[in-house]
Amino acid sequence: MDRPTKSETRVEQVHMADQIFVEPRSADDEFAPQLKTIWEAFYASRQRASLLWLGAGLVAVVGATAFGQIRLNAWNQPFYDALFRKDLPAMGSQLLVFAGIACFLLVLNVAQTWLNLTAKVNLREGLTRDLFAQWLTPDRAFLLAGSGEIGVNPDQRIHEDARHLAELSIDLGVGLLQATLLLASFITVLWALSEGVTFELPGRSLSIPGYMVWAALFYAGTASWASWRVGRPLILINAERYAREADLRFALMHVNEHTDGIAVYRGEAGEQGRLGKEFDRLLLILRRLVRATTNLTWLTAGYGWFTIAAPIVVASPAYFAGHLTVGGLLMAVGAFNQVQQSLRWFVDNFGAIADWRATLFRVGDFRRALIEMDEIGKEASRVEVVTTADDKLRLDNLCIFSPSGCTTLNEAHVEIAPSQHVLIIGAPGSGKTSLFRAMAGLWRWGTGTISLPPADGIMFMPERPYIADGALRDVLAYPVAPDRFAGHEFLEVLTRMGLSHLSDRLDHVAQWDRELTVPEQQALAFARVLLQKPRWLLIDEAIESLSPEARKTLFDVFEHELAATAVIYINGPQAQDKFYTRVLYLNMNPQGQRLKIPALPSSAAAKKKQTLSANLR
Repeated sequence: MDRPTKSETRVEQVHMADQIFVEPRSADDEFAPQLKTIWEAFYASRQRASLLWLGAGLVAVVGATAFGQIRLNAWNQPFYDALFRKDLPAMGSQLLVFAGIACFLLVLNVAQTWLNLTAKVNLREGLTRDLFAQWLTPDRAFLLAGSGEIGVNPDQRIHEDARHLAELSIDLGVGLLQATLLLASFITVLWALSEGVTFELPGRSLSIPGYMVWAALFYAGTASWASWRVGRPLILINAERYAREADLRFALMHVNEHTDGIAVYRGEAGEQGRLGKEFDRLLLILRRLVRATTNLTWLTAGYGWFTIAAPIVVASPAYFAGHLTVGGLLMAVGAFNQVQQSLRWFVDNFGAIADWRATLFRVGDFRRALIEMDEIGKEASRVEVVTTADDKLRLDNLCIFSPSGCTTLNEAHVEIAPSQHVLIIGAPGSGKTSLFRAMAGLWRWGTGTISLPPADGIMFMPERPYIADGALRDVLAYPVAPDRFAGHEFLEVLTRMGLSHLSDRLDHVAQWDRELTVPEQQALAFARVLLQKPRWLLIDEAIESLSPEARKTLFDVFEHELAATAVIYINGPQAQDKFYTRVLYLNMNPQGQRLKIPALPSSAAAKKKQTLSANLR
């Protein structure tokens, strides 16, 4: 089963309970929208100006290189003619000419390498930063995690796919530009060398203007068409390969993050079997890739071997008719090779083009899906969330829509004042997490009004805390900067929450969600609350995972250090209510209005709809 990755939000971490349904993408979807969304990312990036300058530099350098190669090809005739005549002074003179051309081309090659690599870095920077911004736009990462396959492994698409797309785009773009300029340049040369050549046929003479040009066009065009026919399956195979590589990578990360639990349960054999199944799925697509690539290699390699003799065969009529010297023959062979190499660019790069197109679809689909998260539930009514001016929290006529029904409170009008302790009880499946998300501003669909005090005075505590990697001091201060608090304050809150054994590790950098037990992580999250002292605290079932001693300490903290803090705790019927001054009840009406989410607008070409089941608590 695919699992969503972690994402940082204003709420420390929220797990999807109400799943939404969307149509999955297909690699057969339209190409133009994918290209359009990547162009939008480029156009909006801060690297746009530098990329345009780098592009102009590449055009200039590639154009100058094409000119140099024309001069190098023209050098063949006088040099080899001098060699054929055994004219040593003329040959020496031509070697000096060659040295000048070679130095000129060397400088251009170095410049092109620098421009190429720099453009790759800048393009990747622009694309990756755009994906960061789109992904971490409020609510989008949260909604994407519950949107099916497109929301699995976003790290793969942002990191590896964006890198691969940037590098392939520059390589293929520069290669296509170079092939186009060389084609335009050497077709003129080849046409001139074909002039005046006649073919002696029985009873007549035949002259074909520019016959070597037409021969090169036919030769390369036939190979390009055949390569497209044979290599077309590589596009879908590569797209599937990247998806399965990402699945295996995530499965490995998941096992690595839970090695202690696996060892305790002696589950190594089972995990090995699960990893084996993921790897088998990858191997299946890799074997298909091997077969498809092998079939394409038969064509491209065979074409390459025949190319050794083809130019001489094509130019030989002009040579035997006396229209070309030995040097002219070699010059014609060089021009023919340049023309057919430019025309066979598609043949030589079909595998890379298929790879680029598959990567473009993965990155383009991901970016489009992020943008279209804003359209989810657009037709449904929204809960109105407003900021109060009198420092009170109100819930008026609240009804929260979900795929399973409508969640309401037993009181239509609820007003909570500072320092009150309120327990909201809901049975499994009543929509407790939906209420928590609605109050946090993450779940917007429903009716009624939520009036909240200013956001800087509110903290939200999900059932599972978000523990960031880094120094423990940063974890406690999250999401604000640690320098807002004095050093002794960190020590005091750790000691108060029974975590004094961590006091000497405030500046220690670690993966704390792996080093600490679940109760310790929850105690650390409440130490964060004690450090930041919010005026309002909303908790979703987080207290129950504390040890009895830590729970007792926490209630004591609420009565003393945080006596002015209003505590709103959402939990099941098992919650103890002695601490709370008021109890409210959640109700789920499965016959009430439900959240119906239409298919994403641009996924109409998908062949089927995938519905993810609701798992309400």
